[in-house]
Amino acid sequence: MAQTSGRRVLRAQGRRVPAALAGRQSAGTRHPLVAVAMVLPLAIVLAVVFGGWEAVLTQASSVVGMLGR
Repeated sequence: MAQTSGRRVLRAQGRRVPAALAGRQSAGTRHPLVAVAMVLPLAIVLAVVFGGWEAVLTQASSVVGMLGR
């Protein structure tokens, strides 16, 4: 209930409530290169920690193949 009253106060003051606070999903999709930039650092760390370079290369080549279509 406190969240709802807080939103009402913001709206009453003429401020917009960000979509994340209002509980709504943002519209639109993420560009594939943005998704790659987000995942790549974690993938590198996991490959180094677990020694899975072959698996990473196999998966990367599969993704490149799908994006190339």
